Amino acid sequence: MLNNTSDSLDLYAKVEDLLGVKEAAPSLYAHYLLFLNSQDFDTLLDVGCGSGDFLRQMQGALDIPTVKGIDLSPLMVAQTLEQGYDAECVDICALNGSYDVITAVFDMLNYLNKEQLANFLSCVKEHLNEGGIFLCDINTLFGFENVAVGSFIVDDDERFLTVDSDFENGEYISEFTLFEKEGVCFKKSQETIKQYYHTVDEIVKLSGLELLVNDEVNLYGLEDSDKRFLGLKK
Repeated sequence: MLNNTSDSLDLYAKVEDLLGVKEAAPSLYAHYLLFLNSQDFDTLLDVGCGSGDFLRQMQGALDIPTVKGIDLSPLMVAQTLEQGYDAECVDICALNGSYDVITAVFDMLNYLNKEQLANFLSCVKEHLNEGGIFLCDINTLFGFENVAVGSFIVDDDERFLTVDSDFENGEYISEFTLFEKEGVCFKKSQETIKQYYHTVDEIVKLSGLELLVNDEVNLYGLEDSDKRFLGLKK
């Protein structure tokens, strides 16, 4: 489904902790937790589960009877399994079963182009129980243009990472270069990761679901919101 290959997703998995994602996550997760705390549900599927941190946070707070994570990165799935949660390396469109709640956290939808987004949302609807809820967050235009663009360099002695990003014509392209220490040498890896700008109206129309929640999210304390948190019902 993704333009981004498993290699690029695995590279991202190796450096996610260097990108400030974990630091920003609690503020974003709070939107999901606040909404889910008001719902009566038994099953939750997290698409693009990453290392399983979101499942751990939600399960710890809500004691959900059944949770599952899926991701296209084998490294991410392995990390989720290590945390003790059911996880599978599979595309949602090839998944069996249906769920009360499906989540796609931390701009997962922005990794899909328009055609892929339509296909993904169709599969989300298919895997939702009647009356089920789909929760996601997407990057705003402000977020792409003012938060994500530019050059980023970080070093933790074992890894040296550079990220060069640009946003043009609704497409965000990041060039990742990673040097990993192996003995006295460094191994170099390079991958390109793409994201795409989508509007709330596009997502609602393509999903065929009812929009319940459309909240601003400001993770970085800037003058405008960098994300929107969406809740849609089947």
